[in-house]
Amino acid sequence: MRTKKVPMRRCVGCREMKEKRQLLRVVKNNEGEIFIDPTGKKNGRGAYICKSLDCFNKARKAKSLSHEFSCEIPEKVYEEIIKQLEDYAEK
Repeated sequence: MRTKKVPMRRCVGCREMKEKRQLLRVVKNNEGEIFIDPTGKKNGRGAYICKSLDCFNKARKAKSLSHEFSCEIPEKVYEEIIKQLEDYAEK
């Protein structure tokens, strides 16, 4: 019996490899829009971040998302990520 391979991704905050499902995906599409992808299936370049405010704060301070996407990240995107992380914390 073969076990299914679990997709792993690196968090841009703590730089640790984790299961894809444990991470929050942020996407930059071909139009240059940056947004959160809760499904993990939208087209575009993806960056992953742990579902913790600590990792988010590390990533924000180091400008990890800006480096991943080679552009400035709008404040609106950071606010949306914080909102999502707070929703996960309540669950």
